[in-house]
Amino acid sequence: MRIDSHHHLWDLSIRPQEWMVGDGMEPVKRNFGANDLRSAIAGTGIERTVLVHATTTLDETFELLALAEIDPTIIGVVGWLQIDSPSAIADCEKYLLATGSSYLKGIRDVAQDLPDSNYLAKPQSIATVKQLGKMGLTYDILTKTPELKAAIELVKACPDVQFVLDHISKPYIAKEEIEPWKSLITQLADFDNVSCKVSGMVTEAKWNMWKTQDFAPYVDHIIDSFTPQRLMFGSDWPVALLATSTYSKVVQLAEKLTEKFTETENELFWAKNALSAYKITKL
Repeated sequence: MRIDSHHHLWDLSIRPQEWMVGDGMEPVKRNFGANDLRSAIAGTGIERTVLVHATTTLDETFELLALAEIDPTIIGVVGWLQIDSPSAIADCEKYLLATGSSYLKGIRDVAQDLPDSNYLAKPQSIATVKQLGKMGLTYDILTKTPELKAAIELVKACPDVQFVLDHISKPYIAKEEIEPWKSLITQLADFDNVSCKVSGMVTEAKWNMWKTQDFAPYVDHIIDSFTPQRLMFGSDWPVALLATSTYSKVVQLAEKLTEKFTETENELFWAKNALSAYKITKL
């Protein structure tokens, strides 16, 4: 079995996606539902998925949990909370009383591109994440390079929390920049309670013009830093359609970049690490 540890779904008639601004957004400016997901993954070996919030609204997470309750493809949900809010844990407790609450496996807040690059290291943010860990939830780190220092401080302050770094922290692949991302990744990977999603890369490269070798320096460093024992596949579909034509091409890219993995390492990368990081036991 293969698992996609990171994808989204949305219905624009219910909720607009505020990040859909600027040129080139046409491939994703439509509704993407569970049936679209099943069509996209056909033939790729992906059988189960982890559904991640796409907006910073509480309502969306309730909807994702309800969907997971009735859709056998989805085995986990990563919901949204504003972690620097004193009400974050109270909001999370409402999730845990909702339909589909057993599918809530992780929480994420959007730290990338915030005016305050220290957001993740704020005292309230750290206090919230510590409590989420006590509740048995994993925390997904969504950063670019400027926010990685704060992410390291957060992880350092929360040794009992399981973390998952999304999208290899979105290095500037299109600019062919690797530092200081590379050095900061090395520091973050020193913490054994952090795993990493090999996901979200095509949209950081030159859209629809990238080649496999464009990603190799970044993924090779991720493999060296985290080792295959802490890496997992994620598609970031349908966002990935901004930079490539199909879901299967994202899978093929991941296959090429991890082609030196052993059979055991492939089992970890394509399924077991996601199950472990998100404490998923029901397939």
